[in-house]
Amino acid sequence: MKLHHLLHLTCALLLVLTACKNTPPVETITFRHPYKFQSDIAEKLEKDTVAWKHQFAASDFATKGDYRKALEQWDVAFPGRYTAYTRQELDALRERYKVVPAADYIMAQAKSNQVMIINEAHHSSLHRVFTRSLLQRLYDNGYRNLGLEALTNGKLKDSLLHDRKYPVMETGYYTQDPQFGNLIRTALEIGYKVFPYETTNRNNGKPREIDQARNIQEVIKSRPNEKFLIHCGFGHVVEGEHGQWEKAMAGRLAEFTGIDPLTIDQVHYSEKSRPARSHPLLQAFNISQPSVLLDHENQPFRFEQGNTWADVAVLHPFTSDTNERPGWLFGNGNKSVPVELSNIQLEYPVLLLAFKEGENVQEAVPVDILEVPGQQSSPRLSLPEGSYELVVVNRKEEARKLTIKVK
Repeated sequence: MKLHHLLHLTCALLLVLTACKNTPPVETITFRHPYKFQSDIAEKLEKDTVAWKHQFAASDFATKGDYRKALEQWDVAFPGRYTAYTRQELDALRERYKVVPAADYIMAQAKSNQVMIINEAHHSSLHRVFTRSLLQRLYDNGYRNLGLEALTNGKLKDSLLHDRKYPVMETGYYTQDPQFGNLIRTALEIGYKVFPYETTNRNNGKPREIDQARNIQEVIKSRPNEKFLIHCGFGHVVEGEHGQWEKAMAGRLAEFTGIDPLTIDQVHYSEKSRPARSHPLLQAFNISQPSVLLDHENQPFRFEQGNTWADVAVLHPFTSDTNERPGWLFGNGNKSVPVELSNIQLEYPVLLLAFKEGENVQEAVPVDILEVPGQQSSPRLSLPEGSYELVVVNRKEEARKLTIKVK
């Protein structure tokens, strides 16, 4: 054999050995999970006859990390449209308001408020990511308590949450979204006392608003000198006279405690599935980050509906994708982590779930999740530095586990 052929074969062999050495070992495991594949959600939509099936689908897509499809399904359920602004109205708005970063404005207000209430849409992981982004700075401003509507309460309460330091599937329903799980995980790491406040009486309407406020009031009474961040859903954030409930949770809490909360709405000025469906205010201002509008007297633009309001309206910019995923997933210390699945012998599609090393993969809410449609895909996870166990599972519930380190 000629020398150059021998050298070529030697180099090829070294490359194979090196690749094998750097490929993490793969373990076959049994794995059960609540996350649905895209095809499963589509099949359920086709068969389901209930009026709210698109709301369920939106929640299912959000939970499995598919932000775009969650928005699409919510817009099918609630296809409302807005009237576009005229050029004169646009000019007047731009002349009246200046744009400031929402996080900076909220921090400035945090100093003089004991209770802050911020809402989310239950189909939007973006809102959970934004609340999470505020946690450390709020803690630095004296906030020590985080109330979450989405936590199970009463007999089903996750009593081990603070000891465990991470959420599990039974911690809540919406909290199965990895971005909600990360909100909880981050709060516990920082040192927040996280508590549930949902009604335990299966009430709805006015009684539910009262129950929620009373439950928060009890916690405030036990820690009267501490500051509180409350994360709620949709309309529970508003103050004033509510047409159906008389008062929402935020208004009841002010009534019961005598504390005027700072109420923040981030739902109504967030993008829809298409820019044309979104509130025209988002197109009136060229924002590149979550923002607040201030008038000439530095008073914030607020959300108003009927006789209710939230003190501050947060405007979220239109999402730009990075590697076919929402760009905001890769902020807050998260890195875009490529995952090589060529050595995973499974039928596609598969779900790729990332768990922090040391957390129980059979119970924990994953740090990130992504559906990978085929072998030729180039999946990227959103992960901070650390060690992770990755679980790859297909529709037949065949699963593999491997470990990676993110530096």
